[in-house]
Amino acid sequence: MENLRTGDSNQITRDYFDSLLVEMRHIDSVIPSTTLELYGERFDTPVMMAALSHLNKVRENGMVEMAKGAYLVNAVNWAGMGEEEELEAITATGARTIKIIKPYADNQIIFRKIDHAKKCGALAVGMDVDHAFSGNGKYDNVLGHPMTSKSLDEIKEFVKSTDLPFIIKGVLSEQDTLKCLEAGVKGIVVSHHHGIMNYAIPPLKILPRIASIVNKQIPIFVDCGVASGMDVFKALALGATAVSAGRIIMDPLSKDGANGVKETILRMTEELAGVMARTCSSDINHIDSSVIHDK
Repeated sequence: MENLRTGDSNQITRDYFDSLLVEMRHIDSVIPSTTLELYGERFDTPVMMAALSHLNKVRENGMVEMAKGAYLVNAVNWAGMGEEEELEAITATGARTIKIIKPYADNQIIFRKIDHAKKCGALAVGMDVDHAFSGNGKYDNVLGHPMTSKSLDEIKEFVKSTDLPFIIKGVLSEQDTLKCLEAGVKGIVVSHHHGIMNYAIPPLKILPRIASIVNKQIPIFVDCGVASGMDVFKALALGATAVSAGRIIMDPLSKDGANGVKETILRMTEELAGVMARTCSSDINHIDSSVIHDK
């Protein structure tokens, strides 16, 4: 019988983060810049919000509070499943927001949500394709909404339907990376959706192979278990453009709302800058992957 704790993808991911060591480089190092340039806009940090949903149980108007926190530190905000009114309130905060849409069985729902995100002034839009199936191999049902897997041709249609950058979330293989490039997507999120499948490969372990295929043609984002500036640095060094912080902001959001989110992202960004300074990394686009070593 499978030992579920042994196969816990979140623990495997954490262990992999912690197995990576970083060498120091001090000569010729400078005060580093953590500026992120994305889709023609500039942000102060590569630490972004995760594509979370339904945060009212964490904090009243939790999704909006998260967005306010992102706005306060000029970070990219992401939004997952939610009603149209919620997205309107999120974007009204001024936070530059990427809207992620579930793989609804009815593609017309998807097209409507893409159009609504555009009307809200979203920075980008996308889909978490890894939410198509339930654990029993059948199509998932999320809050009464049936899901289905999406074909390459369908993804091409989603991409063509909007002038917003279209992102695919849930890429964890070279195969899907190649298909995303063929579809013309403008970004991918390397993720196992916080352990949606046991024994999933850690995002950072597959990341260098994915980055080699992408070859800087599109941004690569990483989520799952990012909890510190050191984690952020390791992801950037191995090929990420930026990362998403999810679980780590929950407690600060619950206690202090937008200010808790702000302080968490500031802390992680300062930690990142500290590692960059000690590795001769002048900015987030000039982090040498050779500073990373296996334990």
